[in-house]
Amino acid sequence: MKKNITQKIVLLLAAFILQTQAAWAAHAIAFFGEPKYPADFTHFDYINPHAPKGGSMVLSLVTLNSSFDKFNPYSLRGVPAPGLAELVFETLTINGLDEPNTQYGLLADDIEVAPDFGSTIFRINALARFSNGDPVTAYDVEYSFKVMTSKAVSPRYSAYFSEIESVDVLDERRIRFVFKRKGRDLSFIAGSLPVFSPKWGKSNQGDVAFADLRFESPIASGPYTIEQARSGRDIIYRRNPEYWGKDIPVQRGTFNFDQIIYKLYKDRDTQVAALRAGEYDFLSENQMRYWCCQYIGKRFDSGEIQKRRFLHANPPAMNGWVLNLRKPRFQDIRVRKALNYALDFEWINDKIFDSEFSRVDSYFSNTTLAAKGLPSEEELALLEPWRDQLPEAVFGPMFEQPTTVPPHRLRDNLDIALQLLAEAGWHYRDGVLRNQNGEPFIIEVAGTRRQSPFTDPIYRNLAKIGIQVRTNLADAATLRTRLRDFDFDYTSVSLREARMPGDELWRAFNSASADRPGSENIAGVKSPVVDALIKQLLNATSQQELETVASALDRVLIHNHYFIPWRYLKNHYVMFNQRLQYPQTLPLYYAATDWAVRTWWDGHSTPNTD
Repeated sequence: MKKNITQKIVLLLAAFILQTQAAWAAHAIAFFGEPKYPADFTHFDYINPHAPKGGSMVLSLVTLNSSFDKFNPYSLRGVPAPGLAELVFETLTINGLDEPNTQYGLLADDIEVAPDFGSTIFRINALARFSNGDPVTAYDVEYSFKVMTSKAVSPRYSAYFSEIESVDVLDERRIRFVFKRKGRDLSFIAGSLPVFSPKWGKSNQGDVAFADLRFESPIASGPYTIEQARSGRDIIYRRNPEYWGKDIPVQRGTFNFDQIIYKLYKDRDTQVAALRAGEYDFLSENQMRYWCCQYIGKRFDSGEIQKRRFLHANPPAMNGWVLNLRKPRFQDIRVRKALNYALDFEWINDKIFDSEFSRVDSYFSNTTLAAKGLPSEEELALLEPWRDQLPEAVFGPMFEQPTTVPPHRLRDNLDIALQLLAEAGWHYRDGVLRNQNGEPFIIEVAGTRRQSPFTDPIYRNLAKIGIQVRTNLADAATLRTRLRDFDFDYTSVSLREARMPGDELWRAFNSASADRPGSENIAGVKSPVVDALIKQLLNATSQQELETVASALDRVLIHNHYFIPWRYLKNHYVMFNQRLQYPQTLPLYYAATDWAVRTWWDGHSTPNTD
C-alpha cells in the first residue's frame, strides 16, 4: 500500500514538473532557438525598470492636410489621429527589441504552438482589462479577428491576416488560431492582432458600425486614453492610472509620461521652425539635407535641444526605383541593368546627404542573410534545378552595385550602360537613344512635383546616354490610382522592413499577383524560381536553412535587376529636449519614435524607487 502511494506521489510530481516546464516554455516563442529571456524575467535589458512616471512628451507630425477625422486607426475611410495604435490599442504579443524574432506575451500570458505549426493557442492574461474596466476575454479576441478580416477595415489588414483560416474560442481565456498553411511565422502574425471591445461604438443612443466609428472613444486595453483632441492642431493622450499591465515583465519601466502630445504641422519648414522655437520635445529625422543644415539656433547652441545619433541593427527594407516589366522594353534584363549604371549614388550621397547614407546592396542588407561572394554548395543545390530560367551570372560572384569611388568613374559606368543598351537593340545617335525603328527611348515619370534634389541628378545622367525623361505631374490621389493600375514606367518603391523576411517578399514578387490591380507586386515579376524560393524561405526550419535560402533568393533577385537599389541609414538621427532621459542600453531593432515613446522618461519627474 505504502509503495503504491509513493508511486502515485512520484507520478503526480512528474506531471507537475512537466506542466511547469510547458508553461515555462510558453511565455515566449522564438522563431528559431530559445527566447533570450526566461519565464521569470522581470524586464527587458533595454528598459530602465526604475524610470520615474510623470511629466510629458510632445512630438510633431507633418500631415498633408494637417488634420484627422477619426479615432479608429483600422477603418478604411478617413484620417486617424496619430498615436492611436501605439498608445491606446494592444496586441496578443509583442516582439523583443534585442532579439532577431521572439514574441513575448502581452495580452496573452501563454503561447502554445502546434508541433506542425498549423495552429496556435493563446491564453489571455487574467489581469487584462479594457479602459472601461471589463476583462479582456477570448470572445473579445474572436470579435476583433472577425472585424480585422472584414470589409469594415482597410484591405491591408485583411490581407495581412489572410493566412489565418479560423479562430476557435476554447474557453473564456483561451483561443486557437488555425492557419491555412503550416509555418513558423504565422503565430507571430496571429500574435500581432489588435484587440478591442465589442462595446466600442455602442451606447444608449444607438450603435455605430465599426466602419463608421469616428470620434467615439476607443475601448481598448492600452496604457493611454484620449484626453483631448483638436483636429488640425493636436491630440493629447493621458496615461491610464489603472492600466492593467504596468507591472507585467514586458511593460515594466515603459510608457512613463503622464501625457503624450502630438502636434500637427502643415509642412516640413513649419515643423523645423517649431522645433527651433521649442514647441515640441522630440523629432527623428531621416532627411539628411535637413539634419546637416536646418537645425540651428540658440536652443541648439545652449544644449537645450540635443542632437544624437543612435546606432541600430534594423535590416533595411529594399528600396529604390522599379521598372514596369509589363512594358516590353523593360522586360530585357540588359535595359534594367543599364539604368542602374546611370545612378551615381556616391555623388548624390556626398553632395546632398552629407555622406550619411549607405547603399542597399542586397534584399537583406546589414544581415547574415545577404549573399556574398560565390554561392555555396547548398545554395547551388537550390539554384541548379532552375539554371535554364536564370541569368548565368546568378551562378557566379554576387553582383556589386556600380560605384564612382575612385578609381571608378561615372563615365566608365555610362559606357557600360550604353554597351548593355546596344546589346538590347538601343543605339545612341545624335544625343538620342533609339531602337531599330528609330523610336526614342522615353521614360515617363509620374510624380507630385517637377523637381527633386536627388532625382534630378539621376535624370541628367539618363539624358547623357540619350534617354528622355518626361515628368507627368499628378495629384496624390491620381498617382495612387495610376500605381494601383500599373500605369507607369518608372517609380520609387520601398518594401516593408522585416526582421524575419518572407511575407513582405511574397506580397512584392509572387507571380499570381503580378496582374492583379492594387497588389504589391509593382514591378510585375512573374518568376517560378522566385515563387519557389520565397516559399522555401517561409518554410525554413533552422537559422542555417534560412540563411542558405535567403542568399540564393538574394542572388536571383539582385541579378535580375528588378530594383535599382537606393539607400539606408545605420543610425537614427534624433533631436530632443535635454530634460528627456533614455535607458543606457540600446535595443537592436527599433524605430526611434516608438522607442522614445515607450522607454524614455521626463528627467524632471521623481525617480521610481519601487
